[in-house]
Amino acid sequence: MKKLPRWLEGLNNPIFARLYTAQTINLIGDSLTWLGLALLAFQLAGDQSSVVLATALTIRVATFVILSPIAGALADRIDRKKLMATCHLIRMGIVCLYPLVTQVWQIYGIVLALNICYACFTPTFKATVSLVTTVAERPRAIALTSATSQLLGVLGPGLAGSIAALVGTRQIFFLDSITFLIAAILIMTLPGRVMVNQSETATRSLRQTWSDMRSGSVCLCLDPLIRYALALQLVAAIAGAQVLVNTVSHVQSSLQLGKVEYGWVMAAFGIGATIAAVGLGNVHRKVSPILFTSIGAILITLALLPAHLVDMPGLLLLWAIGGTGQTLVNVPTQNLIAERVAIELQGRVYGAHFAWSHLWWAIAYPLAGWLGSNFPANYFFYSSILGIALLLSIYLAFRPQQLTNIENGQWHEHEHSHDAHHQHEQAFSTTAPNIHSHLHFHYAQ
Repeated sequence: MKKLPRWLEGLNNPIFARLYTAQTINLIGDSLTWLGLALLAFQLAGDQSSVVLATALTIRVATFVILSPIAGALADRIDRKKLMATCHLIRMGIVCLYPLVTQVWQIYGIVLALNICYACFTPTFKATVSLVTTVAERPRAIALTSATSQLLGVLGPGLAGSIAALVGTRQIFFLDSITFLIAAILIMTLPGRVMVNQSETATRSLRQTWSDMRSGSVCLCLDPLIRYALALQLVAAIAGAQVLVNTVSHVQSSLQLGKVEYGWVMAAFGIGATIAAVGLGNVHRKVSPILFTSIGAILITLALLPAHLVDMPGLLLLWAIGGTGQTLVNVPTQNLIAERVAIELQGRVYGAHFAWSHLWWAIAYPLAGWLGSNFPANYFFYSSILGIALLLSIYLAFRPQQLTNIENGQWHEHEHSHDAHHQHEQAFSTTAPNIHSHLHFHYAQ
């Protein structure tokens, strides 16, 4: 058998290969969903379709921030295979309702329902990649899923648009539902159960579930490496929101170009992100993720600085650099969680991370809109200056040159009973009747 390239070696693992295939089909379905939504919004709202889409995106982000920690806690306690497949099957049913929509408020209701499922699925999928891969396979598997997501982010809208032109706006949702069905079948046919081994504690109470949700965020905040990477994701979100919100205005108004050129510029951003993800899949594991996240935040921030001074070829180059920076921040952050958090905790930590990272975007999107409306000639420049100031503040607060010397290990949580005389120091604890849960770090031997 021909040997796979280094960055594809994770596909030698048959369980990950099937999970990856399901996720790829799911991403195609997402492209169909959002393109169909945009077309449907225009049919119903006409010139106000941008308001409809903006509201839908706000609902999407708010759902992620609120529900992802709950989903992450749930993913650590049940069979993830059933949870992910159920999310796909529910989404399959929901998208079939779109052809029946006649009012704008119905779009909002369906978007809410879809993204409840998405908020449950995504952190569960990220945690499951770590569960079904070995330590050696894991970084390349994470990089491959990121590269595929970025690539389909570039190609997906074009593919979805071609399909919509063939079958019609409303019929595209039925094809969309088929992608979710196929993804659900692939996940359900994974061998055995896909869940972490937990202690034999009785049925989880509401208080204990709240404890699980809190421990995900606490773990993000207590670990200095993950905390630093999460702070840099705020920098990347501020720059990334500028790219997503204001590129269309810059290309068509400032550069006096058209929709095709806008598509090329956004494709350059996605291609840069994809190439960076593939490159990370080929990098030796001993290279510090802190180095990559730092370089990534610098690249995407500085890419905006001269954007108003360049022509079309220059903008293509800058946006490719920016996309590279975005990936260099995001993928190593996922790797840090996989390396420094025990398997049985990763669902809730990925859930908390998904919520916090989307909270950054909830801040960044309005900021991008405000800069675009108040500084129409220099919004990229001012965003870059803001990002540089934030980078300097993070550098002074975290001293990243010292983080590379932090010892390896993992965060664990243990449950056990205490009596009145059993006292010890702990990073985090929650109390239920006769039970304490302790979150603490075990250094590698």
